Amino acid sequence: MDEEAIGLRARELDDLSRVDGGGVEFWFAREIMTYMGYRKWENFSNALERAQDACQNSGIPVQSHFQKTDREVELGSGAKRSIRDIRLTRYACYLVAQNGDPRKETVALLQSYFALQTRSAELIGRRMEELGRIATRHALSDEERRLSDLGYERGVDDRGFGIIRSKGDRALFGMSTAEMKSHIGAPRKDPLADRLHPIAVTAKQLATQMTNYGIEGNDLHGANAISNEHVANNSSVRKALVERGVAPEDLPAAEDIKRVERRAKEDERRIEGTGFGTRQEETDIF
Repeated sequence: MDEEAIGLRARELDDLSRVDGGGVEFWFAREIMTYMGYRKWENFSNALERAQDACQNSGIPVQSHFQKTDREVELGSGAKRSIRDIRLTRYACYLVAQNGDPRKETVALLQSYFALQTRSAELIGRRMEELGRIATRHALSDEERRLSDLGYERGVDDRGFGIIRSKGDRALFGMSTAEMKSHIGAPRKDPLADRLHPIAVTAKQLATQMTNYGIEGNDLHGANAISNEHVANNSSVRKALVERGVAPEDLPAAEDIKRVERRAKEDERRIEGTGFGTRQEETDIF
């Protein structure tokens, strides 16, 4: 279905909106009835009733979105008369469209529009989740670089640093780094954290940050002292997780963070290429 036509009809619907004294946006059901191509209130009321049932079945107070009201309308002669109507919120308009007659062009267009909006929301949700995971992974990398720098300043060589990290992993996961990679099916050549569940990455990041804090605060020197500090912090984080019913080694593996980062960069290029964000007023209708 033509997305341009969908957007046009959705904007026409937006033009029918009003704002009450409390700043709440609403639509009159009788105007929505005409907009959706219904001629008789009796026919449109069926869609209204189904929409209200859907609202109630979702555990949402119907009165919060479907409010009966009386209002005056002007007749062709210029006279005015009072009619019964219903004030609809945006959510109510969505429910009415979903429960309308799809054989009517406007109803079908709105149903397609809401389907596209739902899909867009899902993609945005996925993107936010992935960006959060990327940020957490980078935070761990920053703390590990800091640990490496502090170690070198205090007499720890590359081999010693590797041993410290390995002992930390064993304290956190109950197994060595290599065993943990095998446990979650991660390639041996890749960093373990690239495939860890976000909770496990956060756990490693917190334990490493605590170690860095302890090294500086207690002025620790040498591989043994720093290793003991790192093991103690990872053990403490593990204890806290296990007490909450979370065994970090049993968390499911995540998608390779490098693939997630590539996808995020591709999304960013698409956003820049289409100007998304510069025309938000045109698309953010519901």
